[in-house]
Amino acid sequence: MKVVGLMSGTSGDGVDAALVEISGRKQSLTARALAAQTLAYPRSLQQRILTASVSGTVADICHLNALLGEWFANAAMQVIRLAKLRPADVALIGSHGQTVHHLPHGVQAAGVGAIRSTLQIAEPAVIAERTGITTIANFRPRDIAAGGQGAPLTPAAHVLLLKHPRRARLIVNLGGISNITYVPRGGNPDSVVAFDTGPANMVLDALISRLTHGRLLMDRDGKLAGKGEVDARLLAKLLAHPFLSRRPPKSTGREEFGPSVVDELLTIQQQQGLSTEDLLATCSMWTAKAVGTARRWIKGEVDEVVVGGGGVRNRAIMAHLAAVFSPVPVTTFEALGWDSKAFEAVAFAVLAYQTATGQGGNIPAVTGAKHPVLLGTIVPGGRRWLEHFRS
Repeated sequence: MKVVGLMSGTSGDGVDAALVEISGRKQSLTARALAAQTLAYPRSLQQRILTASVSGTVADICHLNALLGEWFANAAMQVIRLAKLRPADVALIGSHGQTVHHLPHGVQAAGVGAIRSTLQIAEPAVIAERTGITTIANFRPRDIAAGGQGAPLTPAAHVLLLKHPRRARLIVNLGGISNITYVPRGGNPDSVVAFDTGPANMVLDALISRLTHGRLLMDRDGKLAGKGEVDARLLAKLLAHPFLSRRPPKSTGREEFGPSVVDELLTIQQQQGLSTEDLLATCSMWTAKAVGTARRWIKGEVDEVVVGGGGVRNRAIMAHLAAVFSPVPVTTFEALGWDSKAFEAVAFAVLAYQTATGQGGNIPAVTGAKHPVLLGTIVPGGRRWLEHFRS
């Protein structure tokens, strides 16, 4: 089955699309990426998404939902053309959408207790209509309904596609938020540990944007951070953030590491007279040290650390990770034959495939759900889906 996976992370910088050929079931599932690319958002749209995630109105969310549906549909069509295929050759689209809010710990509601919730936009009906391909989206809410946090969901793909018969791997994803998956030797899903560890690109990107008044959107390749010195006093304060010591299952987002954290960091920078380079160096080390805290909840040994996500290009973070995990080797998804930037899109192609073939996609021990569930909302792409359903 050929499936397109679509993903836009908490950095809100664009849609990652991957066209994947998938076969098999459960632990024998195999996947091969046929094409991958990123459809970058213009700066104005990225800013609208980031603003809406914190203080958006109902009108903002309503319009962005439909608008991003168009962007996601375009990304799907582009990656299909890149693979020299037609929409008719593709069975499914799996769309994560764009997270605009994530409340995994619950908000008290009269008579019903704490209600967990999450919201991803990029209307799947628009994607299905524009492409003619059956689209599966809204993966997270079913896990939440089953008592989980709705995240992280990519560990299921980490186990299936990155397991090794003799090496226990710590899979690290450096997106807007960093998360880890511990895949034991042989990939036994019952022994998998996975959770968000804290901020990665989200805080760094916001800092550089604020410090340069929007002239730069990222510290490309970690060049500025690489020139700075880590400030021990600020690092100690950052490592005391309560999220880092919270027991899994746990997930987080812009609600916990968004504008308020950036405001505090900029205030501290002024009070302590830190340079931009030193501030970025310290926050890069914070990311690496936060990932390192994962070991306290992992019972087995780690033979290898494998890093993916957009942050893999940040040489400062990668150097800090190598120091934090030494002497355990730190490598990248590319060394395993996968594109670091595209792997999360691959993961949602796999999750869509699992739903379409009747396989649960969540790992209850990871998300906290009471049991495995079929993830997602299915939006038929046209008559071909109905004929398949009747058969």
